Amino acid sequence: MRKCAMMEHPLSNKRSSPVRFRPLIALSAAALAALTLAGCSSTTAAPSASPSATSVDLCTSKVASGSASDAVKVSGDVGKQATVSFTKPLTVSKLQSTVVTQGTGDKLASGDLVQFALTEYNAQTGKLNGAIGQAEGSLLPQQISGDSVLGQVLGCATVGTRVVAVMPGDESSPATIDVVDVKAIVPNHATGAAQAPQAGFPTVKLDGSNVPTITVPKTDPPTTTKIETLKKGTGATVASGDTVLVQYTGVLWKDGSVFDSSWTRGTPASFQTTGVVPGFKKALEGATVGSQVLVVVPPADGYGSTAKQGIPANSTLVFVVDILGVQHASAG
Repeated sequence: MRKCAMMEHPLSNKRSSPVRFRPLIALSAAALAALTLAGCSSTTAAPSASPSATSVDLCTSKVASGSASDAVKVSGDVGKQATVSFTKPLTVSKLQSTVVTQGTGDKLASGDLVQFALTEYNAQTGKLNGAIGQAEGSLLPQQISGDSVLGQVLGCATVGTRVVAVMPGDESSPATIDVVDVKAIVPNHATGAAQAPQAGFPTVKLDGSNVPTITVPKTDPPTTTKIETLKKGTGATVASGDTVLVQYTGVLWKDGSVFDSSWTRGTPASFQTTGVVPGFKKALEGATVGSQVLVVVPPADGYGSTAKQGIPANSTLVFVVDILGVQHASAG
């Protein structure tokens, strides 16, 4: 899957996470790996309507509860920082997960993007290690699958569910208690209100799976970066240095040919706004989650006179970007 990293391309392999505690990374390991590895050349695979998923069944993937996870008592509202009580130290020999609150929302399916909150405690001392995801814009949605640790902890839980998981330690980290709240299933495309198109911009047509096709006008390209909001979302606003989760397609102005697309790979991409070419950065910062943005990037705000894989030197680029989530730089 990993073939390349397109330097300062929006799908750069560079990734900086403000998360400081181990279990969140462990819970999201498969999704984080998929997002990081997305920084590669496009393939010939057919576009997918949803993030890629595995054949492992999500419902049967949930690990069983056990004496350790059952011994943890949890209080507090779902979606807020949880409080736990247990007899210390808690011996954790294997991953266990107990449902504390059964939600009444939609059931998770493999490949879904899940917005969740997590509160973590040290299983030996009972000390709070941290909490993240409770506030909007504090944690990116993560893709769930039957062979990821997140899938093993949640299974096909319903939105509104709270589980308590106990995770064994390793040489560098002690065992932990993780309270995970399922907040929402995030659409894999922009859901904001449609905006009136602007004259002179490339046109965008969406198929039944919301995959965009971009048609470039037969005119000379602009010499400065031009941005058009096609759909206006109502979520958190992206700021400089934030990490975003997006779907996107990029084409060349000169002939409309696609040089890269997350839709083709079947999984969204994640990157910091400060790790991309200037034109793409301008399109992201100030936009809101749920928005679809079209940006025309001239060479001066793109790759200039340097040729990249699939992108000739001095190319004007056109991107359509669906902003699915944001993790603010200050969230850690």
